[in-house]
Amino acid sequence: MAPLAQAVTVSLNDLENGSVSLDKLQQAFGPDSLGILVVQDVPAKFAELRRRLLSYASYLGNLPADELARLENETAKYLTGWSCGKETLKNGQVDTLKGSYYANCAFYVDAALDCAKPTAEFSPATFPEYLSPNVWPAEPVLPGFRAALEDLCRLIIDVAVLVARACDRFATQAIPDYPPGYLEAVVSTSTTTKARLLHYYPQTAEEGLEKKENENDDDWCATHLDHGCLTGLTSAMFVDEAAVDARVPDSVSSVSLPPLTELDVSPDPAAGLYITSRTGEVVQVKIPRDCIAFQTGEALERITAGKFKAVPHFVRGARPSPGSTSRIARNTLAVFTQPNLGDDVDREQHITFGEFARGIVAKNTVG
Repeated sequence: MAPLAQAVTVSLNDLENGSVSLDKLQQAFGPDSLGILVVQDVPAKFAELRRRLLSYASYLGNLPADELARLENETAKYLTGWSCGKETLKNGQVDTLKGSYYANCAFYVDAALDCAKPTAEFSPATFPEYLSPNVWPAEPVLPGFRAALEDLCRLIIDVAVLVARACDRFATQAIPDYPPGYLEAVVSTSTTTKARLLHYYPQTAEEGLEKKENENDDDWCATHLDHGCLTGLTSAMFVDEAAVDARVPDSVSSVSLPPLTELDVSPDPAAGLYITSRTGEVVQVKIPRDCIAFQTGEALERITAGKFKAVPHFVRGARPSPGSTSRIARNTLAVFTQPNLGDDVDREQHITFGEFARGIVAKNTVG
């Protein structure tokens, strides 16, 4: 089992008053770091919003196949709406272990927007991955889902703006000619930020035993770099779907679905987030339930001229114990804060985020 590493932690209050030291940022995001920062003392409503949305991940993953098919957007390479079995893993196999729901977070900038704004270079016809509107479940099918996702994403992006402001303070001192306030402006005004709600399906005890043959496998979510700036992460919710009914009831409130019972701890200590350190060591990092974590992406590495490094990471779902009748699902949310399509991520080479992203998004889909 990989060793447990302690992430650098800061208080939201310190981010708000600008008192996070530059040394601490270097420890969190610099060349020798794990590339992750945990923010504690977040608003009290975060706990309720997190539990509500992560419960919807199970409800969503258990919708009938025909309803899930209506939420797919193959044209956008599944970067809006639902997908399962559309990604390839490191071994070339199709990933059927997790279901994924992507949503554009342009609503953070303008509630009337349902996707990024087109540019002269990028149109819905040429770049549907970022310029396709959201594919929301019909309200009678999954009541309250859209509001739950938007509410939690707004809170996470609010905190990401403060983390970006701290990064700007560091960058203005460490990088010649760095535009003051650049990253904060990118995060706070972006219409390309995306949310990804993930449902790792329960596995049988037999399937879990097969996976334990290789303790360092990453077949749940292959080792990768995020290609945005800062990725906001919740801690995972573990749900025993053998003990609770994660199907949408026939008769439900028109407002929302009830939150599901969350296990106090993961029944599988090896389940969770893993980071490949700068020395090549694989370590596990745990995010406290009442905190929000932020990981570095490739766009941030380019924007900061390599002063902050993107972090290679992967995820393992929960493996049941031999003979167990539990059906443990793992639900989580990632919010990828990203520049607008026309924003520069490499000022020297004049590479925009749209150009950069277009070269990456096709790699992770089948076909």
